[in-house]
Amino acid sequence: MWIAIVYVVGVIVSLLATEGGPATRFGVALAWPLGPLAFLATVAGLLVVAAIAFPVFGIALAAVLAAAWWALH
Repeated sequence: MWIAIVYVVGVIVSLLATEGGPATRFGVALAWPLGPLAFLATVAGLLVVAAIAFPVFGIALAAVLAAAWWALH
């Protein structure tokens, strides 16, 4: 339910804060989640590549992820 609320709030902010015509406002309002998703995909990809290129970083990253998973469950 909270995801729907976040999406609706993003749509409202996009409709009110975007400069442009109605088509531009409508397009941004519908597509706004793509920006944060693209950011998360990029960061995840960089972390995977860094973990492969630098094994010590990979071990530390695995430990942090395991601790976060354990703390949140």
